[in-house]
Amino acid sequence: MSQALAPVFAALGDDTRWALLARLGEAPASASALAREFPISRQAIVKHLDVLRAAGLVDSEQHGRELVHRALGGRLSDVARELERVGQVWEARLARIKRLAEG
Repeated sequence: MSQALAPVFAALGDDTRWALLARLGEAPASASALAREFPISRQAIVKHLDVLRAAGLVDSEQHGRELVHRALGGRLSDVARELERVGQVWEARLARIKRLAEG
């Protein structure tokens, strides 16, 4: 695994962050708006957003008095490519094991 993707996988390992990212993939939102949709405090939302931002999965932009957050699809595409590469490596390994076991 690319060391650059380690923070991404760590960020996605939390169910709440995963749900926040999925929600932000639908439409940008402020932490206050997200707090109305999720059963956790605004402060907890902000901490989760900080982790997602540090992992490069969320971008934030000031809109008047609010900070609006959005998911970054390009970073998720990087993750998908890495997972595909890992899957191909494992498929090749399993095929070799199967050939050895059968032959």
